[in-house]
Amino acid sequence: MARFIPRILRNRPMAATFAMSVAAVASFALPTSTAQAAPTAVDCASGDVCFWTEPNFEGRKCSWSAADMDWQSEPVRCSWAATTNVKSVWNAGTSSRFTGVVYYKGANKDDRAGCTRQQHGGNLAGTYKLRSHEWTTGRCG
Repeated sequence: MARFIPRILRNRPMAATFAMSVAAVASFALPTSTAQAAPTAVDCASGDVCFWTEPNFEGRKCSWSAADMDWQSEPVRCSWAATTNVKSVWNAGTSSRFTGVVYYKGANKDDRAGCTRQQHGGNLAGTYKLRSHEWTTGRCG
């Protein structure tokens, strides 16, 4: 792509080089578009934690309003969790007693995978299945 060089810089090679360098750096430093914005509304009921099979809170969803030590048994059974990796999470928790939700790859809080603070969420690595979670009073992160 040809760049316009003002006449005043044509006879000054050093100034032209400097101006072009500044333009090149600015094109890398200033994003051409903003990062993907958080969705305006995540389909996760207030007070729940929700997990999805796809990034960006899409695909099949399982949600809980309380801790669950085994997603494969009652009272809430997540039908896809045994065979499908979890790819996104939203913590819509509202209790002042808790700071986040910790999730695990195994039943009964075995093999911690991560923690998400209340009113936060996002895409996960998507390389593992989850089987249990609990609300925490500790720090996430």
